[in-house]
Amino acid sequence: MNAALVPVTRLGEAKSRLAGALRGAERDALVLAMLRDVIGALRAAPEVERVVVVTPDAEVADAARGQGAEALLRDDPGLNPAVDAAGAALASEGAHTLLVVLGDVAGARAEEISALYAALAELGGRGAVLARSDDGGTAALLRAPPDAIASRFGPESARRHAEAAAQAGVPLRALRLASLAVDLDRPEDLEALRRGAAPAPHTRALLARLGPEARP
Repeated sequence: MNAALVPVTRLGEAKSRLAGALRGAERDALVLAMLRDVIGALRAAPEVERVVVVTPDAEVADAARGQGAEALLRDDPGLNPAVDAAGAALASEGAHTLLVVLGDVAGARAEEISALYAALAELGGRGAVLARSDDGGTAALLRAPPDAIASRFGPESARRHAEAAAQAGVPLRALRLASLAVDLDRPEDLEALRRGAAPAPHTRALLARLGPEARP
């Protein structure tokens, strides 16, 4: 089974760097809109057989289920421990690959998610494939088996994942995929989404409702 996992933190704690552009309730709405777009892209990728959101927030879990995903409602031990614990649970239920996509990559396209699986196939079906974000992070990480390398999400995580793979002797491919290259962390990211061609229907609709006040 090919499982996809989307980690989302508690509402009220996310997107603090957007505080100058969006009020608290608007940031929460943005988190939920982005999550719906990410789930939509994952469910449209033919390789993905199961989509799971791991979160400590009941409202986030309800939104995930409403979009057709499963939800793991758990305490928040931090991003990387949460991802690895959820990945271990999915592996115990039969997942042989684990794709982690961060919940703020609202512009994700199904065909570029499929490109991650194509790259894994080129590695012989075992190893790791990551999609770099433009800030040096990792927007998506595909692993086979799910624990091929430990999660290293955070600042400069593309480099840190590559180092972890090298230390473990795990083959790794790093890709730049346009729809996975931008996570919505800063006011200028919102403007880039407005101007760009990424689908992100839920996020675009929210920004349209918020109007120019949400511009940097």
